[in-house]
Amino acid sequence: MTLTDQKLEDYIIQHIDPEEDTMYELNRYTHLKVIHPRMISGHLQGKILRMLSFMVNPEFVLEIGTYTGYATISLAQGIRAGGQLHTIEINDEIADIPSEYISKMNLQHVITQHIGDALEIIPHLDIVFDLIFIDGEKSQYIEYYQLALEKLRPGGFIIADNILWSGKVLIEEDANDHFTKGIKKFNDFVSSDNRVEKVILPIRDGLTIIRKK
Repeated sequence: MTLTDQKLEDYIIQHIDPEEDTMYELNRYTHLKVIHPRMISGHLQGKILRMLSFMVNPEFVLEIGTYTGYATISLAQGIRAGGQLHTIEINDEIADIPSEYISKMNLQHVITQHIGDALEIIPHLDIVFDLIFIDGEKSQYIEYYQLALEKLRPGGFIIADNILWSGKVLIEEDANDHFTKGIKKFNDFVSSDNRVEKVILPIRDGLTIIRKK
């Protein structure tokens, strides 16, 4: 991020709704205690996800990749009354962190946590989702997408995170860089998929908004 980019982000942060105390605490805890803290959605992206969730007004939401739960909570805040969010995280060592903050935000009855491989769990979820957020293993984005699309209602939305991958999508990736290769293949696949409409938002590390026709 350039100095100008940082100044613009600071300006944006000053002109949007403030971060709730519990979300600030979660953000800080993640940066102090958890490996790869840049994976957290954070204040700006969290508010965007929350707003998108309110706009879609989903009954059922699926999240692939819980991490410490910032995006999970943000998306859950926009769910209609009586709705449910299912979130899947493969790393069982950090599962207690989102659980704690989900409870602090009084969303424990809205959010169901699943621990394990999303590719194995998703086929067993007998639910038609209105909104799906993909933020899991980057090398498996196409596989997540294909499963997600099967579980998504017509007119429903998929949001895919990190699709600009710190600008690495613009350079020829290293043969061993499976993450960049996975993101680029996903971007190419979605761009030519006539089952959906799509647009890329150059926010933070890039979000693709996808609507199933």
